[in-house]
Amino acid sequence: MVLYQIALTLVPGIGDVLGKKLVTYCGSAEAVFREKNKLLAKIPRVGGKILEALSGKTILERAAKELAFIEKFRIRTLFFLDKDYPFRLKNCIDSPVMLYYKGTADLNGSRIVGVVGTRNATDYGRSACHRIISDLAQDKVIIVSGLAYGIDSCAHRAALENNLATIGVLGHGLDRIYPYQNKILAEKMMNNGGLLTEFMSDTQPDRENFPKRNRIIAGICDAILVVEAADKGGALITAEIGNSYNRDVFAIPGRINDPYSEGTNRLIRKNIAALVQSAGDIRYLMGWEEQGKKPDGFQKKIFLEMTTDEKVLVDYLNNNGPSGIDDICILCRLSMSTTSAALLNLEFEGIVKSMPGKIYALT
Repeated sequence: MVLYQIALTLVPGIGDVLGKKLVTYCGSAEAVFREKNKLLAKIPRVGGKILEALSGKTILERAAKELAFIEKFRIRTLFFLDKDYPFRLKNCIDSPVMLYYKGTADLNGSRIVGVVGTRNATDYGRSACHRIISDLAQDKVIIVSGLAYGIDSCAHRAALENNLATIGVLGHGLDRIYPYQNKILAEKMMNNGGLLTEFMSDTQPDRENFPKRNRIIAGICDAILVVEAADKGGALITAEIGNSYNRDVFAIPGRINDPYSEGTNRLIRKNIAALVQSAGDIRYLMGWEEQGKKPDGFQKKIFLEMTTDEKVLVDYLNNNGPSGIDDICILCRLSMSTTSAALLNLEFEGIVKSMPGKIYALT
């Protein structure tokens, strides 16, 4: 029930990791609130304050208020166990328990690229951002950014101008737009893209929210493009998180004396990001040129002779879509070694493709 899913995120001391563990242990968010305290107390990191909060009425009352807001403004909730929850993000250990989404874009689209950079974008940065996104239009990518000033806004606008869906990840609730000057841009995005957040209404755009916002940008994408970044800032945080999530990270090089290229140049120098100068570089490094090119005589998987284990894996991916290898092992009841070997063979046959974050999908 959505009410309890929202309420779970409000319990002090229950973060994303513990929240998911509690749901796994109890079976559902509602079951967490109904479980006996003596059983919950046996779970590591569940102490008296958490038990007291779970037993009170205040949290459920606040959750009911949020539920009314969601229903009034037709906002979608995405609990981490929901089928529509972004599969790329789901496989990140610190992914949000709950997301709030308003828009039309598929959060599980086949190609999603995050574009981030400084709020103090230069003409060079804006030009490079616009040119690369324009050239990516043929690849039908979804562009994700943070709806901030500078490169973020440039990326969203370039996407819309080229009829690409674009998603803004917010560091506050969906009852406001920050910065306010991007309100018209945000409205356009909801018609071809959307707005996504883990924060409930009445959440202010406080400074500490934005690093959390950045992990969603990194986790929801296949790749991160850093256009311009100073020596410190949110763009670098996003790139480093993306690297830790095993995402492909790209950066546009800048002049050595430009303060807003210090960060991008350092990412390249430390081999955190690959140097790119065009959409073609991204296309090549992501392997998109090869995708869609089937070898002569290629046959659909239904005509191939597969082992029993391979058939189980193909059936699972066909029914559930892209999935992490851990989920595949558990739900297909196969060992890690068996699963890995079967997936590798299916990949050689062109039936399965591997994606960032140890995620697999049918081709």
